[in-house]
Amino acid sequence: MDQELVRKLVDEAIEENDSLFLIDLGFLPNNKIKVIVDGDQGISLKECVRISRHVEHNLDREEEDFALEVTSPDITQPLVVERQYQKNINRVLKVKTEEGEVEGTLINANEEGISLQWKAREPKPVGKGKVTVEKNATIAYENIKEAKVKITF
Repeated sequence: MDQELVRKLVDEAIEENDSLFLIDLGFLPNNKIKVIVDGDQGISLKECVRISRHVEHNLDREEEDFALEVTSPDITQPLVVERQYQKNINRVLKVKTEEGEVEGTLINANEEGISLQWKAREPKPVGKGKVTVEKNATIAYENIKEAKVKITF
C-alpha cells in the first residue's frame, strides 16, 4: 500500500472544504485504511462519502486490495488537534495533566494552549461558611495528557 499516495489523496479531498480537518490517518493490518475527519461545524455523512470516493477512485484495487473507512471522531475519544479545541469553545472539558484533573468550560484555545473556567466552593476568608468563587486555568498543550468533552444531558 502506497501510504504517501493515500495521504496525498486524503489531503486533496479535505482541501476541497475549508471547514474540514484531518484528525488521524491510520494504516492497519490487512490493508485497512482508517481516516478520521472533523469539521468546524461537524462533518456530514455526505462529506465522508465524498472523501472516501475520492480516495477509492484514485487507487487501483486490481493492484492491491484494501478496505477504506472514512469516519467522524467518536465523542468519547480525547481531543487531538488544536482545531478540535477551537470547535469546542464554551463546552465543558475534563482535562488530565501531570498535576491532576481539571474540569471546566473551555473559554479559549490558541496555538499555545487552552483556558478553562469553573466555579468552586471555598471557605470564606472571614467567618464560617463557604463562598462560590470563579477559577481559571491556562494549560499548555504539551501539559495535557488527555482532554475530553464532557457529555451532559
